[in-house]
Amino acid sequence: VQLVESGGGLVQPGGSLTLTCKGSGFVFGNYVLSWFRQVPGKERELVATIGMEGKLISYTDSVKGRFAISRDNFKMSMYLRMNSLKPDDTAQYYCNNRIGSWTWGQGTQVTVSA
Repeated sequence: VQLVESGGGLVQPGGSLTLTCKGSGFVFGNYVLSWFRQVPGKERELVATIGMEGKLISYTDSVKGRFAISRDNFKMSMYLRMNSLKPDDTAQYYCNNRIGSWTWGQGTQVTVSA
């Protein structure tokens, strides 16, 4: 299993970013997938989860109404559209299965700052 995250960057408060998670080495459409984030010194936090067909979706309360998770099984990719970004969203973002049991990728850094 390999997971590669991309799309992070520096953005001003209120701005938007779209993260991409590209998977390989497994049957992408057979797994429930999630986005996580981590700030140095804190535990990794589950941000959003999406079912195998993209119909069952859940978010942590702090991102509801601002973030949107989606996936394209044919492209073996998962996405996280992040709108109305806040400084508290600053973190390293990772993708994994819903329990985070696969080897973690390098993640992609999102920094929200004026």
